[in-house]
Amino acid sequence: MASEALSIRDVDTYYGDSHVLHRIGFTLQSGKLLGLLGRNGAGKTTCMATIMGFLRPRRGAISLFGEPVAGLAPETIARKGICLVPQGRRVFRSLTVRENLAVAAQTRNQSDKPWTIERVFDLFPRLRERHGQYAGSLSGGEQQMLAIGRALMSKPKFLMLDEPSLGIAPLLVKTIFEKIVEINRAQGITILLVEQNANLALEISKRGYVLETGRIILADSANNLRQNPQVKSAYLGGL
Repeated sequence: MASEALSIRDVDTYYGDSHVLHRIGFTLQSGKLLGLLGRNGAGKTTCMATIMGFLRPRRGAISLFGEPVAGLAPETIARKGICLVPQGRRVFRSLTVRENLAVAAQTRNQSDKPWTIERVFDLFPRLRERHGQYAGSLSGGEQQMLAIGRALMSKPKFLMLDEPSLGIAPLLVKTIFEKIVEINRAQGITILLVEQNANLALEISKRGYVLETGRIILADSANNLRQNPQVKSAYLGGL
């Protein structure tokens, strides 16, 4: 049986006095890809920020690879093998593609280097073509490739991707999601995918959770969620 990469139990998170996450709970097995779905404002990004330690849960427990992490500093949590690719990508716009990747390489444990710049270029050939360009001159899709590549340079066991399709041309979205599947299945990296585009997320996830106003309202296999009338009506355009 696969071990748990992530376990969240009865987590409440607040922004000041505003109660944002309400008794959130789910697990993610190592090596799996899970989709966390919901509209804008549902609490998806807050959930990721809480896992990474940017927000401290007021109640509940969070474990990564069997170790409790709730209340730890973000840098301590990151050293356990988790990496967040944030919404909006946040690449270093004044550095070249290669320089962005090189900076990421400097932050990892140098005794273990499963990801190199050339390996990232093999995964994303378009980045090799753009290696000398400033990141700020790239398209949104190319910046997303760079953000994912930069995350891989930190040799994560677990990737969290926050809205990777947002603001990207459809053709590049298709390429990026194919690469997300490859990173998960061929490389064995656990992935938590936060997506407003439920169709995309359920196509590549094995299991999904639906957040609404800070509460998990549905949890099922991706196949079952795609057939669920409530999901079809609210998130899949009634298809």
